[in-house]
Amino acid sequence: MIDYTFSLEELEYFLLILVRVTCFIYVAPFFGMNNVPRRVKIGLGFFISMVLYHIPSVPHVRLSYQTVWGYGVIVMKEALTGLLIGFGAQLCTSIVNFAGRLMDMNIGLSMVNMMDPTTRENTSISGVFLQYITMLILLITGMYQFLLKALADSYHLIPISGAVFKSDSLTQSLVRFMGEYITIGFRIALPVFAAIFILNAVLGILAKTAPQMNMFSVGIQLKLLVGLMVMFFTVSMLPGATEFVFKEMRSIVTAMMEGMV
Repeated sequence: MIDYTFSLEELEYFLLILVRVTCFIYVAPFFGMNNVPRRVKIGLGFFISMVLYHIPSVPHVRLSYQTVWGYGVIVMKEALTGLLIGFGAQLCTSIVNFAGRLMDMNIGLSMVNMMDPTTRENTSISGVFLQYITMLILLITGMYQFLLKALADSYHLIPISGAVFKSDSLTQSLVRFMGEYITIGFRIALPVFAAIFILNAVLGILAKTAPQMNMFSVGIQLKLLVGLMVMFFTVSMLPGATEFVFKEMRSIVTAMMEGMV
């Protein structure tokens, strides 16, 4: 007969694991998409917490608090720890939206926005396209396993009630990320940017040699045609481009955890 009894101390410890895991799932990419039902997120967080609770390699520390307020402080620390780890990974997915906006600004589709079902925000057409490609590659390459492994490893580096939030280290990590954010986004949009730059130079020369032609109306159509053709021929390069995003995701998640050790 299976014994389902447990002590109050074990329940409190499991709830703290559940808080960190669910907060991570709420903001993490792929797991925290807005089109995922909330019941699925809660159920996934519960089962992941059960697995982490029964893994022998996850250290179990003895909680030290005196009042309910003390336990509440520990809960808030665990929630903030999970949110920061998931937020660091989620920041990297915004790079492809930035690259999509750069593409659309050069193609001429910057005013055309659509609802992104993953974030429920208005974004550019190219941004939605790159977002779906990134999520698909994240699923195919098993990058979601890295996120779960990083969450499990966080209990070795940051045990329950052991988070120490270093504002200087976290701020420095975010500032470094902003520089990489612009660099990686420009790398992804570089083929379209370069093609449109060359096209603008050609149109400028034609405007001087044949001023009777209306280069404005011709240029709008050519930019759209050239931009879509470049995106079509460079679609095979997207897996390599997303590798920059995933590399930065590993870096920022590691930096976030180091800022709480």
